[in-house]
Amino acid sequence: QVQLVESGGGLVQPGGSLSLSCAASGFAFSNYVMSWYRQAPGKEREMVADMFIPGGVTNYADSVKGRFTISRDNGMNTLYLQMNSLKPTDTAVYYCKLRSMRPVVDYWGQGTQVTVSS
Repeated sequence: QVQLVESGGGLVQPGGSLSLSCAASGFAFSNYVMSWYRQAPGKEREMVADMFIPGGVTNYADSVKGRFTISRDNGMNTLYLQMNSLKPTDTAVYYCKLRSMRPVVDYWGQGTQVTVSS
């Protein structure tokens, strides 16, 4: 079955950088979307960035444009999120999601905590 395992979270000071990874396995879809979401305490889960595969078209939430970069290692089926100029408001649990297209099914990782604090 599809497995998504995030890593790379932690504590970082405001203005710092952090890189998240999502190792994906157990699938053979030809068209799918991989995304990063986040959920802060008391708030709804929100999309941070996504990438359509194949093609590599990406989308970002306005709040992270210019600071975060989503990328993928094709050979290793690993999704990355490079986060720069981090703010306290970026503090959240970050989740990796894979959406298959036919049928539409969402698969989620277990999440990794990112805390931005001095």
